[in-house]
Amino acid sequence: MDIVLTGSVAFDYLMKFPGYFRDHILADKLDSISLSFLVESMVRRRGGIAPNIAYTLALLGGRPRVYATVGDDFEEYRDWLEKHGIDTSAMRVIPGEYTASFFVNTDLSNAQIASFYPGAMAYAGELSLHDLGGDVPDLLVISPNDPRAMVRYAGECQDLGIPYLYDPSQQIPRLEDDQLRAGVENATALFINDYEFGMIQKRMVMAPSDVIENTQFTVVTYGDEGSVIYTAEEDYHIPVVPPREIVDPTGVGDAFRGGFLTGYGNGWDWETCGRMGALAATYCLESDGPQGHKYSREAFRERYRRHFDDRGVLDEII
Repeated sequence: MDIVLTGSVAFDYLMKFPGYFRDHILADKLDSISLSFLVESMVRRRGGIAPNIAYTLALLGGRPRVYATVGDDFEEYRDWLEKHGIDTSAMRVIPGEYTASFFVNTDLSNAQIASFYPGAMAYAGELSLHDLGGDVPDLLVISPNDPRAMVRYAGECQDLGIPYLYDPSQQIPRLEDDQLRAGVENATALFINDYEFGMIQKRMVMAPSDVIENTQFTVVTYGDEGSVIYTAEEDYHIPVVPPREIVDPTGVGDAFRGGFLTGYGNGWDWETCGRMGALAATYCLESDGPQGHKYSREAFRERYRRHFDDRGVLDEII
């Protein structure tokens, strides 16, 4: 399956706080909150939701395309992505701008406080799917991006007849009610966590079943409780794969999407898709940064089989 990923491309600045954020928040002072955390470490990593998903797809044998805007500082990152099997030919450099930057601080409970500087991503709304080039993709992923871009791509997918997976997540508060509704109601699939699911229900004034019925399938992740794939025929409950250790939660959801989409692109059953997502997420959780994990397809298959029965289908990724 030819998959094109849209969304943020960013450098991630990852910091660790040797305490708990909750110990420094005064519930009766939230209207005048003022916090500063002395962190014990900081690293810069390659990130952004679109290339994070693409990275896992490439690890599992895909050749995904990323369609996004980046800054003058992107070339080293581009070389790295290409080396790892990701097609960056459609990515546009915005002269005079920095690539977007994500600053996140993680405490001892893996709670996170983050800030995001859009940089070149602010120009993503200038890109049109009509100018994508190459073959029309089998699936387009609309993940968090400049809101104008997300609205434009959803509309153009409808015009061009391109199925799309809608993943609004962090940008739900930035989308107008009618924009969010149009994105959800015309999507082939919806991919969100349980908190975002609640936000969408509230914004669209719809029951959970009504939201789900608008798509061919909806995937909702529930953290340690796993995930659920909702389809018209049946709901599939997918457990997590226990990590050997927890190093960094950044990008875990993106890795899940990459694993899931690998199975989906191969036409495999829903449980296999979800379980591949769960295992890919665990590999990411055990590594430093959203693209710090690495494994062979053989290793992925063997670890999968220690937890699940794939009935031999994962032999196809080797």
